[in-house]
Amino acid sequence: MTQQWDVEPAAGRCAVTGRRLDEGEEFYSVLFEDGEGFRRCDYSLDSWNGPPEGSYCHFKSRVPIKQKRKKLLVDNEILVNFFLRLGDETEPARLQFRFVLALILMRKRLLRYEGSAVEGGVEGWRMVLTTDKSEHRVANPRLTDEQIEGVSSQLSAILHGDMGEWATVSDRIADA
Repeated sequence: MTQQWDVEPAAGRCAVTGRRLDEGEEFYSVLFEDGEGFRRCDYSLDSWNGPPEGSYCHFKSRVPIKQKRKKLLVDNEILVNFFLRLGDETEPARLQFRFVLALILMRKRLLRYEGSAVEGGVEGWRMVLTTDKSEHRVANPRLTDEQIEGVSSQLSAILHGDMGEWATVSDRIADA
């Protein structure tokens, strides 16, 4: 059984100075065990001296830049079908694309993380599609920041109506 914890979102202020973190600014978040859950504190880069004593974990993040939301031209069913069609892929670019797509589906609560295991030196995430409860394995390709940016921009173009990009990716998958 997978246990889930509620973690509060970024506060938008440095825990040390109280200064408001600006859009696009990088910062560190630290989680502390707090009874049944976790307490989160955010630190500006200027105030970061490494993880504080007693912290459970930490990670680097960036304050999102508020943008006018673009309307998605691809519905959830298409995203799920796209994810399923990529299920047997072995080519690295397609594995990367499927991984980022899985993250999007998780955010939309259409795919749920159940656990992970290493097989053949590759970490695989065991995930369940919430619509039909089917299990799927998603390889974690350990993407670099540049790879994440590249795959994310492809997905963003597709999701927001760049049909030229959609046709290119669709053709590549159909050729598989």
